[in-house]
Amino acid sequence: MARPRTPLLSRERIVGAALHLVDTEGLEALSTRRLATELSVSGPSLYNHFATKDDLLDAVVDSVMGEVDLGMFEPGARADWCTALRDWARSYRAALAAHPHVVPVLAQGPGRRPNALRLADAVYGCLVAAGWPRGQATRIGALMRYFITGSALGSFAAGFPEDAQLYAADYPHLGEAHRLAEHRDAVDEGAFETGLQALLDGLELRFARLQRPAQG
Repeated sequence: MARPRTPLLSRERIVGAALHLVDTEGLEALSTRRLATELSVSGPSLYNHFATKDDLLDAVVDSVMGEVDLGMFEPGARADWCTALRDWARSYRAALAAHPHVVPVLAQGPGRRPNALRLADAVYGCLVAAGWPRGQATRIGALMRYFITGSALGSFAAGFPEDAQLYAADYPHLGEAHRLAEHRDAVDEGAFETGLQALLDGLELRFARLQRPAQG
């Protein structure tokens, strides 16, 4: 039997091509017609794997969630809840930084996406197992997601034009703002790490207060 000229379609191949398209051109570039062209197939053949464009987009977004390391939450992991949250937050942000165009969709919540739900389950389970009350564990999970997705929505440093004259007359405290863009990675990464440490320091203090009555 002759070998087919193009590789057989699979969900994995479709999702990979769709994610590449989103990464390079943005969410607005994703359409079944464009994706079929990229894959050298007919448009209707995609519907054998995804009933709608929304189903495809969910799979694309969830594939990014599959890149987030959850190993620190496994039963055999030795990390305490605070260390686990720190390591997970860094991995989560790295995944979003690699695929920034999907962040607006991710910010809407996990929906029915399996990897996103596993992520939420792992974080919540870790906090409850450590001794956090269920209500507070829910709020901490939400807080961490707000912080991480917010940090990935855009670059603070890149938002300042590289024009020293713009700030000179009216914004005396922004005299060096025109230099921020050239240090974008250091500024944005440093801001994330500063915020993450501040959040975890505050949560550790709160957790310590929760434990005191039980030890009294």
